[in-house]
This record gives sequence, C-alpha cells and structure tokens, in this order.
Amino acid sequence: MSSEDKNTDGLEFMENGIRENGDNHTRLNKYACASVLAASIVSAMFGYVTGVMSGALIFIQEDLKISDLQIQLLVGMSHLCALPGSLIAGRTSDYLGRRYTIIVASIAFLLGSIIMGYGQPYPILMIGNCIVGVGVSFAMVVAPLYSAEISPPSSRGFFTSLPTLSVNTGFLLGYMSNYFFEKLSLRLGWRMMVAVPAIPSLCLILLVLKLVESPRWLVMQGRVGEARKVLLLVSNAKEEAERRLREIKDVVGIDGSCTLDIVEVPKKTSSGKGALKELFCKASPLVRRILIAAVGLHLFLRIGGSAVILLYSPRVFARTGITDKSTLMLATVGIGVSKVAFAFISIFLSDKFGRKILLLISAVGLSVTMLGLGICLTIVEHSKEKLFWAPYLTVILTYIFVASMSIGIAPVTWVYSSEIFPLRYRAQGLSVCVIVNRISTVVVVTSFISIYKAITMGGIFFMFSCINIVALLFYSSLPETKGRSLEDMETVFQRNSK
Repeated sequence: MSSEDKNTDGLEFMENGIRENGDNHTRLNKYACASVLAASIVSAMFGYVTGVMSGALIFIQEDLKISDLQIQLLVGMSHLCALPGSLIAGRTSDYLGRRYTIIVASIAFLLGSIIMGYGQPYPILMIGNCIVGVGVSFAMVVAPLYSAEISPPSSRGFFTSLPTLSVNTGFLLGYMSNYFFEKLSLRLGWRMMVAVPAIPSLCLILLVLKLVESPRWLVMQGRVGEARKVLLLVSNAKEEAERRLREIKDVVGIDGSCTLDIVEVPKKTSSGKGALKELFCKASPLVRRILIAAVGLHLFLRIGGSAVILLYSPRVFARTGITDKSTLMLATVGIGVSKVAFAFISIFLSDKFGRKILLLISAVGLSVTMLGLGICLTIVEHSKEKLFWAPYLTVILTYIFVASMSIGIAPVTWVYSSEIFPLRYRAQGLSVCVIVNRISTVVVVTSFISIYKAITMGGIFFMFSCINIVALLFYSSLPETKGRSLEDMETVFQRNSK
C-alpha cells in the first residue's frame, strides 16, 4: 500500500470519528498526539542524560580521582557545547526539516553516549559529554518546535507540554539508573549509567522516518499539497485543516486561493536565510517584544535555581547529613517522581487555565521554597551538632520546589516560546532561546560550588529566592496566548502593548 493510500485511509477513519463524536474542534487528535509522543522521545533522552549526571558525578569523581573544578567543567561541558549546537539547530531545522533534525539529535546522543560509556581517560569523557551536549541543543529546539507546528490551536498547550513531560520522565529514569547501577562495581556502574541512551537513540532514528513532517515547514518549501495531507491527518475536520492551511499560506506569502500542490517560494523563505540577522537588526518593535518575552522566560527558568537542584541535589542533601550513597540516590529518585507527576498534571492545565496563571503560581512556589531552603541550610551551617530534622525538611522543600517548577515554569516556558514567534523567525528564534538557556545554565552549574563556598549554601539559596521574585514581576507583564492560532500571535502582543 502506498503512503498516499495510507493517508487517505487515515483521513477516512478520522472523518468517521468526527461524525460519531460531533465536537470537531476540541477533541484530541490521536494522529497528532502519536506524532508528538514519538518526537518527544528525543526530549526524554535529553532529560535522562542531564538527570543521570547528578548521581554519576559522585562515582566519576571517585573512580577517576578528579577535582571539584574538573567536575564543574565536566558538568558545564555539555551545556557549553550546546551553544554552537543551538545556533546550528535552528538553521538545520529550516533547511532539512523538523523530522531530519530529530534524527541528527538522535545520532549525537548515540555517539556521545557510547564515547562516555568508554569513559577513560578524563579528556575522552569530556569529548563524549560535548557530543551529547550537541544532541541536547538540537532536542531542545526541534521537539517543542515540531510539537507546536503539528498541534491544533485548541490543544496546543497539551501537545507542546508533552516534550517537557518527556524530559521529566527522562530525569526520573536517569535518577532510577543512578540508584540501580550504583549497586554494580565502581568502574562499571557509572559507565552503564551514561551509556544507556545509545539504545533508544537508535530506535528513534528508525521511528522518526515514519513520522509526518511539519505542515508549516512544508508550506515554507512550497510543498502545499503535502502540507494539506498532513493537516487533514492532524486536524479534527476538513474545514479546520483548510482554515489552518489558508492561515499558513497567508503568513508565507502564498495566495490563499491558489490550488497548486507545488508553489515556488523565495529562497529566503524556504531556507530561513537571514532570519537571525533580521530578528536582531531589522525586527519591528512588536517582534522585538516577542523576542524579549521568549528569552526572558528561558533566562529566569535557569537562573532561578532549577539547574542546581537537578544536578547538585545529592551534594545539597549531603550537606544536611545524608552521607550514604544509596540513600542519596534514592532521594534523587523522589525528585524525578515529583517532576513527572506534576508535569503530567500540567499538560491538562495549560489549555484550561492559560499559560500566565501557571507561570505566576509556579514563581510564587519557587520563591517560597528557595527561601525555606536558604533558612534551613543556614541553620545547619551554623549548628555545631547534627540536626535530625534538617535532612527531612530539605528533601521535602526540594520536592515542593521541583513540583512548583514542573507544574508551571518548566513546561510553560517551552510552550510559550515555541508558539509566539512569527513563522519566518520561529525555528531560529527558538534557537536563540536555547542559547540563552544553555549560557545561563553553564554559568549557574559551573559556578555553584565556588559561590556557595564563598557565601555559604544557605546564602546562595536566598539569592535564588530573590531572582524568582523578580521573575514573578516579569511573568505578570506577559500576554495570555491560550487558544490562539500560531499565525495570530502578533495580534495578541499588539493588543497587549496598547
């Protein structure tokens, strides 16, 4: 059976379902959901490689006999290598398409994980971690981008939250890997931890070849007929698909009444060439405001302390008196459980209550829990005897912090930033966001140990609390985007600025 016949069968099945269910516009489209879930596997690998390092670092340092400075450099290397990767990812996504960019990310995870699993000497480990960082940058750009462009407006918050849920699931699997592989020998245990992503990477490369391409990217290439077929599959009604197609054609500059399957579009439009320069040098005040909103979300997500909690939580827990390695690994599994549970809840809230309210609630939670951790750790650091309550309170506050982050700021940052950019700037605008995300992460994770040794661990958490209060003020200035089409975002920001 040809792919065209399969598409026709899928369309007939979809239309039958519509007639039976009646509610065409709010019903969750199963084809779109399956496509986004498959693409989100790359996000799960990103979460895994980040989460597994929090525990693996303890065993790497013990096995390779490296210093705290070398540990900081190792942690920062993947984020540092993600910077050039982020620049390339947006352009690659515009040039090759969203599907093949996912494959590039999977190849990077495959190679990097194998090299890290070899893991000796230290420079080889750094090289593997660098390649993984490139995979991370590609995954961070393309997964939310693909999800946003496949999704219908009525459920875009749900679909675009799925990559974040996958990231959190990856974190949980990474923490569980720490706990179970810790029981192996020192030399083998951490190598197994970091080598695991090679298996799902290979599977994803084969799976992605079966996915549909983003209809918006297809229209940018002038492949209108293919885009129409995809939209018929990922929409709940033929009328909805045609309306979405007209909106996309209008944005790209194609006559809405044109019925040709192949349309010639300017090279500048199809390749994304010059979009990044225009975004910074020639953008209108409205587009510049969109850029500031998206970049600000990613900046506050990372400098508010989330990277520290996710990577250095065993060190924080150890500060309060938890010294047994198995107990430390088990405590970090709780972080993963909290992330997944509240990220799962969040995917049903974004389209119901809106993006802004989740950001505000989340920021309040982060500010309060960071303040609590600052007070708790300050008391611990000034106490001359072990405080039996301190480990329990620290772990509980950490879990609440992660819950607050996972229900709001973490998923909404990606939903919001992937949906507000105009089509021509979307891929490369999201690349800019990822660059800011990675730079701020590098700064935080490579300086955390040095800073807390200078101002105490309690002091650095007080600092994070203040940052989250500033973030709360920033979030209150953003417009709501719930239920609006991607092509309508400039109107949303224009109306909010009046």
